[in-house]
Amino acid sequence: MADIVKQILVKPIQLADLVSTAAEDTQTCKQDCLELKAKTERLAALLRQAARASAELYERPTHRIIDDTVQVLEKAYALVCKCKGNGLVKRVFTIIPAAAFKKMFALLENSIGDVSWLLRVSASGEDRGDLGLPPIAQNEPILGLIWEQIATLFTGSLEEKADTAAYLVSLARDNDRYGKLIIDEGGVAPLLKLLKEGKIEGQESAALAIGLLGRDPESVDHMIHAGVCSAFVKVLKDGPMKVQAVVAWAVAELAANQPKCQDHFAQINTIRLLVSHLAFETVQEHSKYTVAAQQRMEAMSIHSVVIANKVVNAHEDHGDHHHDHGHSIGSHIPVHPSSSQSRMYALVSSTTKMHHQNSSSSSSSSSSSSLTSLNGKQGLSLSGVSLKGREYEDPATKASMKAMAAKALWKLAKGNVVICRSITESKALLCFAVLLERGPDEVQKNSAMALMEIALVAEQDAELRRSAFKPTSPATKAVVDQLLRVVEQADSNLLVPCIVAMGCLARTFQARETRVIGPLVMLLDDREENVMREAAIALTKFACTENYLHVDHSKAIIAAGGAKHLVQLVYFESTVQTPSLVLLCYIALNVPDSEALAQAEVLTVLERASKQGPRVQDPILDELLPEAKGRLELYQSRGSRFH
Repeated sequence: MADIVKQILVKPIQLADLVSTAAEDTQTCKQDCLELKAKTERLAALLRQAARASAELYERPTHRIIDDTVQVLEKAYALVCKCKGNGLVKRVFTIIPAAAFKKMFALLENSIGDVSWLLRVSASGEDRGDLGLPPIAQNEPILGLIWEQIATLFTGSLEEKADTAAYLVSLARDNDRYGKLIIDEGGVAPLLKLLKEGKIEGQESAALAIGLLGRDPESVDHMIHAGVCSAFVKVLKDGPMKVQAVVAWAVAELAANQPKCQDHFAQINTIRLLVSHLAFETVQEHSKYTVAAQQRMEAMSIHSVVIANKVVNAHEDHGDHHHDHGHSIGSHIPVHPSSSQSRMYALVSSTTKMHHQNSSSSSSSSSSSSLTSLNGKQGLSLSGVSLKGREYEDPATKASMKAMAAKALWKLAKGNVVICRSITESKALLCFAVLLERGPDEVQKNSAMALMEIALVAEQDAELRRSAFKPTSPATKAVVDQLLRVVEQADSNLLVPCIVAMGCLARTFQARETRVIGPLVMLLDDREENVMREAAIALTKFACTENYLHVDHSKAIIAAGGAKHLVQLVYFESTVQTPSLVLLCYIALNVPDSEALAQAEVLTVLERASKQGPRVQDPILDELLPEAKGRLELYQSRGSRFH
């Protein structure tokens, strides 16, 4: 940087010398030219001082001030040249306005003020003095203020840097344009340096500022190129937990505002670090991230997993499968609020005990040292992650860390198959299930949202769905139990994401898994509009023809009283109307001879809907509605006795 600054200072210094020399040879306006020479020499002295201190100069204002100074000196030289004419005719016909020198004196004074301010703002400690506002920023005071704050980040003490970062947080939070200026004027690099080297307060403020600055894709891209990913990973690995929580929040913000950065974070093991924080004091389980551990887990027979499940449920039936490539969620254990917690702990205990036994039996033949269990403690030691001493953090900090880790995983997982696979191959699903049951409010919310995003991706990716939601997996059972518990209680702000997740997993449920249908059908009855809409969409994923068990699920929906609720919702002119009509059409297609459909007068509802046209516009309904109506007419034309 020092060499660049020296290069840009060469031209104004040469120009200043040229103006001074030319001012001595003038024939007209002699007095004015001598005054102009004096001001130019003052400016040249400051420029030479700046060249000697080039290593300390703050680059962004240096460029703008020097560019402006060059323009002023070029105008000064042009003015002086007009006064150099020797001939009488040239002097007579060269008109120099009286105000020209006065204006030039003012411009030179401004340049002197700008360069003086640049020298002060780039100094450290008491040498800075009272900075004030540079003349170049008179029309935009916030620019001068931001320059001053960023310069402090470069040259101030750690305490001054912490205060400055907190001030930049307030600027970035209040105004998007201020955030853009902070980025454009080079504020990201010193913030990242403070994040790496500062004290806890300064690190927190730096991480918070970076998260606030990443409000749009362009800004996030700038920070990615500046090295924000590696700086965040370093903190997540061994920084103070308070700072780690803010960093996890910032990861979530950047990922939400620029999805392209998801892969950058994934490539440097951010997922592994976030899951380790999520699992701390949540479950006791060994790391599955090392190659050796993964090989042992793959070698572990499915029979041993079944044995672990039988510890919890001796009545598990393994003979019920369906067509979704041989995989389903096979839990048949009813969820009772009074017993769900003990069931969850039993699942966790059996799973971790099983993993511990397998890893112990193979430790003699493995050189991996990353699988470390903290016996007698609620904690874990993961490969490359030190959690030493973190059990002594205050509960609020621990809760904040889990909430932000869950939020970061939620945002990173959105629409990204690779990251979802990485998350589901870890202990994260089991952690989400535990935290969804007994975590603080924000932790529960973020865990539910993360599960929803993973389920949304798994719905579209059959391979991920098969690997992440295996029928024999205790983690999968725990997740389904907790999603169903929220749906059954139906009085939580977690309801919508849990409904969406249940719908996305529709193709993994067995035909006997009727406990899922009833609670979703109940949500169609006199609930908030968004809840009824999501319940109808979720049930549609059970009843649609893409689901191999669509007939069985449609019968279950009818048995739970879904027909009468859907008829009411189709008449309800809102966002619930179209998804309810789509679901009703699928049920009519799947079970056209149902007496319950005849008693609910579904055929009349479909006939009325087919005549409305624009009120029920939907690409699916264009084909689905006539077909469902025709199937229903075929059976109910001779079934009028049902009425």
